[in-house]
Amino acid sequence: MDVLRPVGRTLLRDRAYETLREAIVRGELPPGSVVKDSELAERLGLSRAPVREALARLGDEGLVETKPQSYTRVTRLVSRVVRDAASVVRVMHELAARTAVPLLGPEGIRAMREANERFDAAVRASDVDAALRADDELHDVLVGASGNHALAATIERYTPLIRRVERHLFGDPGTCRSAALHARLIEACEAGDTEEAVRVTTEIWRALEELADEATDS
Repeated sequence: MDVLRPVGRTLLRDRAYETLREAIVRGELPPGSVVKDSELAERLGLSRAPVREALARLGDEGLVETKPQSYTRVTRLVSRVVRDAASVVRVMHELAARTAVPLLGPEGIRAMREANERFDAAVRASDVDAALRADDELHDVLVGASGNHALAATIERYTPLIRRVERHLFGDPGTCRSAALHARLIEACEAGDTEEAVRVTTEIWRALEELADEATDS
């Protein structure tokens, strides 16, 4: 699916930002590729101003880099940068689990279990987009139950930096162990075992930190 298509006229800066971020995460704008605000504006059906603002925001978030008077390009996958982002996201999810487990009811457990079923089916079918959606839905149950808006904002801020690596992981059903780890997490949540839920959460996100070592540093 081509995400670089004309967007609506409302909240143009935010829409441009969301569209370009998704294009980077999905690889439609691949690592190292040079981007020009004029070309992007034409593809999105926008003026250059909201595109420039979106690129500036993406630069702050580490998804694009600019050399003044020279170029703006999508950042390459650098293992150290991905590891740093993954470690921050891991700590936030650990906090979410620690806070949310005592508050979860049957509906939350059911939502997590249904999300994991969708996730497992998507991974087996190599449907990366569906796997990512289901994975987000599962973990969002704990994030939402925690009620910590700063935690949620931090996860939202750093997840795009690791999403390109997640797409690689979820696209390989032979090596992806996340569904089994999710099942253990759900069991711990259902049992009200906060410490086990935190331990499993750590294991889930450590796998991404380790996978970051496969990122290209060139």
